[in-house]
Amino acid sequence: MPINIQDIKQKLDTHLGEELTIVAQAGRKKVTRRRGILTNTFPAVFVVALDQDSNNFEHASYSYTDVLTKNILLEFDDESDAE
Repeated sequence: MPINIQDIKQKLDTHLGEELTIVAQAGRKKVTRRRGILTNTFPAVFVVALDQDSNNFEHASYSYTDVLTKNILLEFDDESDAE
């Protein structure tokens, strides 16, 4: 598990263009799962192009801080472990 935001960004840079599942805490005892493709990484956020069959919008952005604080988990298809 990366321990700082720069490590998280560098790890995500290696996964650009890959499919992933995002598991986000949506409130008390509620979790949302979204599938998509990691399209861009920026200094503070990364962008995922979401699967249009199961989502109402095309893109979603998340901050590296959410990954660091475990508010969201990223599961890449080629990895069996979550970040």
